[in-house]
Amino acid sequence: MKSLVSVLEKKPEGLQRVVLIDFPSSEMKAVGLVTRTIKDEDSGREFATVFVPTTPNPTSGYVEIVPIEKVTSTNWTVNEAMAFIVSGGAVAPKEMHYDKGVDPLKKASKQD
Repeated sequence: MKSLVSVLEKKPEGLQRVVLIDFPSSEMKAVGLVTRTIKDEDSGREFATVFVPTTPNPTSGYVEIVPIEKVTSTNWTVNEAMAFIVSGGAVAPKEMHYDKGVDPLKKASKQD
């Protein structure tokens, strides 16, 4: 677990690490960790590779490729996200600040 958190705490350049993605519908969100971005060679469109850890064992999970404009940035740290996931949502910050529709690449570059 410590190794996974250590790896995930290293931000890909210019990215907000802990995000929310629409899953399984647009009205519901899943906590995910951006591991990298991918650019469509033909269209130039940006996608985020998002690892979505599962409860209660965050070392298992799945990977989603999500259009950047569908990624919701958060102000959570990786440790806060992992505590949230391992506890099944019982341990969480009292507030969450996120910006829907903000490109996490642009937002993160302003914060860095």
